[in-house]
Amino acid sequence: MTTTTLQQRLSACNLHLHSISRAWDTLVRWLDWLQAPALLAARLYVAYVFFNSGLQSLRDWAGTVWLYENEFHVALLPPHIAAVAGTAGEILLPPLLALGLFGRFGALGLFVVNAVALLSYLYALQPPAIMFHFIWGILIAVVALWGPGKWSVDHLRSS
Repeated sequence: MTTTTLQQRLSACNLHLHSISRAWDTLVRWLDWLQAPALLAARLYVAYVFFNSGLQSLRDWAGTVWLYENEFHVALLPPHIAAVAGTAGEILLPPLLALGLFGRFGALGLFVVNAVALLSYLYALQPPAIMFHFIWGILIAVVALWGPGKWSVDHLRSS
């Protein structure tokens, strides 16, 4: 029967800890590398959703104004001004977000558009639609808090 000394046990434990530490460092490097494409994917997805909504509003402007007059209850703004402001936000801010050009400004602007849309029509939305607004809000908040990432015009401008 072989007995191991305390030093041998510590040496073996140290070897395992070193292996775990190397594996963790590798994982962290991969996660760091994935930040840029993940932020780009989030930016493109949210920009696509809001830009298409804005295009739909422009395609049927009379219908858009009707919705703001009869369905959407935007506080503090007359319906026509709310329709113009909401549609402008959905058309002008998504390209900024998608390109990461003034990315935080675009993200904060779309966060407001999303919040106003949710709050003005909350009474009529089904739970899945509400959940989509929360998902979009979280993705937009991530970009606003941490910036648009390395794969963005903002990053190229700062280099």
